[in-house]
Amino acid sequence: MKVPRAQVAEAIAKKTLTEHDPAVLAREIAAYLLTENRVQDLDSLMRDVMAYRQEHGVVEATVMSAHDLTADVKSEVAGLVQDHYPAAKMVIIRETHDPEVIGGLKVKLANEQLDLSVRARLDTFKRLTLEGTK
Repeated sequence: MKVPRAQVAEAIAKKTLTEHDPAVLAREIAAYLLTENRVQDLDSLMRDVMAYRQEHGVVEATVMSAHDLTADVKSEVAGLVQDHYPAAKMVIIRETHDPEVIGGLKVKLANEQLDLSVRARLDTFKRLTLEGTK
Protein backbone atom coordinates (compact mmCIF):
# COMPACT_ATOMS: atom_id res chain seq x y z
CA MET A 1 0.00 0.00 0.00
CA LYS A 2 1.35 3.40 -1.02
CA VAL A 3 1.76 5.81 1.90
CA PRO A 4 0.43 9.32 1.07
CA ARG A 5 3.15 11.85 0.26
CA ALA A 6 2.00 14.24 3.02
CA GLN A 7 2.41 11.49 5.59
CA VAL A 8 5.89 10.62 4.32
CA ALA A 9 6.89 14.29 4.37
CA GLU A 10 5.68 14.71 7.94
CA ALA A 11 7.61 11.63 9.11
CA ILE A 12 10.81 12.82 7.44
CA ALA A 13 10.37 16.38 8.69
CA LYS A 14 9.75 15.29 12.29
CA LYS A 15 12.83 13.13 12.26
CA THR A 16 14.98 15.88 10.82
CA LEU A 17 13.70 18.91 12.77
CA THR A 18 16.81 18.81 14.90
CA GLU A 19 19.07 17.87 11.99
CA HIS A 20 20.43 20.88 10.12
CA ASP A 21 22.75 19.06 7.75
CA PRO A 22 21.11 18.97 4.31
CA ALA A 23 23.10 15.85 3.42
CA VAL A 24 21.39 13.90 6.21
CA LEU A 25 17.97 15.07 5.03
CA ALA A 26 18.81 14.17 1.44
CA ARG A 27 19.97 10.65 2.41
CA GLU A 28 16.76 10.01 4.37
CA ILE A 29 14.57 11.07 1.47
CA ALA A 30 16.64 9.33 -1.21
CA ALA A 31 16.65 6.05 0.68
CA TYR A 32 12.88 6.04 1.04
CA LEU A 33 12.16 7.11 -2.54
CA LEU A 34 14.50 4.50 -4.00
CA THR A 35 13.13 1.74 -1.80
CA GLU A 36 9.53 2.60 -2.67
CA ASN A 37 10.19 3.38 -6.35
CA ARG A 38 8.83 6.93 -5.93
CA VAL A 39 11.73 9.03 -7.21
CA GLN A 40 9.30 11.16 -9.27
CA ASP A 41 7.86 12.49 -5.96
CA LEU A 42 11.13 14.15 -4.91
CA ASP A 43 10.29 17.80 -5.69
CA SER A 44 6.82 17.65 -4.16
CA LEU A 45 8.10 15.79 -1.12
CA MET A 46 10.87 18.34 -0.52
CA ARG A 47 8.35 21.19 -0.65
CA ASP A 48 6.14 19.35 1.84
CA VAL A 49 9.08 18.69 4.17
CA MET A 50 10.18 22.34 4.00
CA ALA A 51 6.61 23.52 4.65
CA TYR A 52 6.31 21.26 7.71
CA ARG A 53 9.66 22.43 9.07
CA GLN A 54 8.61 26.03 8.42
CA GLU A 55 5.41 25.52 10.43
CA HIS A 56 7.58 24.25 13.27
CA GLY A 57 10.00 27.18 13.34
CA VAL A 58 12.73 26.12 10.90
CA VAL A 59 12.56 28.34 7.82
CA GLU A 60 14.80 27.36 4.94
CA ALA A 61 15.58 29.74 2.09
CA THR A 62 17.51 28.88 -1.04
CA VAL A 63 19.20 31.97 -2.43
CA MET A 64 20.28 31.84 -6.06
CA SER A 65 22.76 34.26 -7.55
CA ALA A 66 25.41 34.27 -10.23
CA HIS A 67 28.16 34.89 -7.69
CA ASP A 68 29.08 33.96 -4.13
CA LEU A 69 27.07 35.86 -1.53
CA THR A 70 28.91 38.03 0.95
CA ALA A 71 28.32 37.55 4.65
CA ASP A 72 26.46 40.89 4.69
CA VAL A 73 24.07 39.79 1.93
CA LYS A 74 23.40 36.45 3.65
CA SER A 75 22.73 38.28 6.89
CA GLU A 76 20.40 40.74 5.17
CA VAL A 77 18.45 37.92 3.50
CA ALA A 78 18.21 36.06 6.82
CA GLY A 79 16.90 39.24 8.45
CA LEU A 80 14.27 39.71 5.74
CA VAL A 81 13.15 36.09 6.09
CA GLN A 82 13.01 36.46 9.88
CA ASP A 83 10.90 39.62 9.47
CA HIS A 84 8.54 37.74 7.13
CA TYR A 85 8.33 34.78 9.54
CA PRO A 86 8.61 36.30 13.03
CA ALA A 87 7.80 32.96 14.70
CA ALA A 88 10.85 31.32 13.10
CA LYS A 89 13.21 29.89 15.69
CA MET A 90 15.86 29.30 13.04
CA VAL A 91 16.50 30.62 9.53
CA ILE A 92 18.71 28.52 7.28
CA ILE A 93 20.13 30.13 4.17
CA ARG A 94 21.34 27.84 1.41
CA GLU A 95 23.29 29.36 -1.44
CA THR A 96 23.20 28.13 -5.02
CA HIS A 97 24.72 29.52 -8.17
CA ASP A 98 22.77 30.13 -11.34
CA PRO A 99 24.57 31.87 -14.23
CA GLU A 100 21.14 32.87 -15.61
CA VAL A 101 20.80 35.31 -12.69
CA ILE A 102 22.78 38.17 -14.22
CA GLY A 103 22.54 40.31 -11.11
CA GLY A 104 20.51 40.35 -7.93
CA LEU A 105 18.99 37.33 -6.21
CA LYS A 106 16.20 34.81 -6.36
CA VAL A 107 14.94 33.54 -3.01
CA LYS A 108 12.93 30.31 -2.75
CA LEU A 109 11.06 29.31 0.38
CA ALA A 110 8.77 26.31 0.91
CA ASN A 111 5.71 27.94 -0.65
CA GLU A 112 6.99 31.27 -1.91
CA GLN A 113 9.49 32.71 -4.35
CA LEU A 114 10.92 36.19 -4.53
CA ASP A 115 12.70 37.26 -7.70
CA LEU A 116 14.99 40.22 -7.04
CA SER A 117 17.09 39.64 -10.13
CA VAL A 118 18.03 42.32 -12.63
CA ARG A 119 16.21 40.35 -15.35
CA ALA A 120 12.95 40.42 -13.34
CA ARG A 121 13.27 44.17 -12.81
CA LEU A 122 13.95 44.74 -16.52
CA ASP A 123 10.96 42.56 -17.44
CA THR A 124 8.76 44.57 -15.07
CA PHE A 125 10.05 47.83 -16.54
CA LYS A 126 9.42 46.55 -20.08
CA ARG A 127 5.89 45.41 -19.19
CA LEU A 128 5.05 48.74 -17.52
CA THR A 129 6.49 50.68 -20.44
CA LEU A 130 4.49 48.69 -22.98
CA GLU A 131 1.28 49.02 -20.94
CA GLY A 132 1.76 52.79 -20.87
CA THR A 133 1.82 52.98 -24.68
CA LYS A 134 -1.53 51.25 -25.17
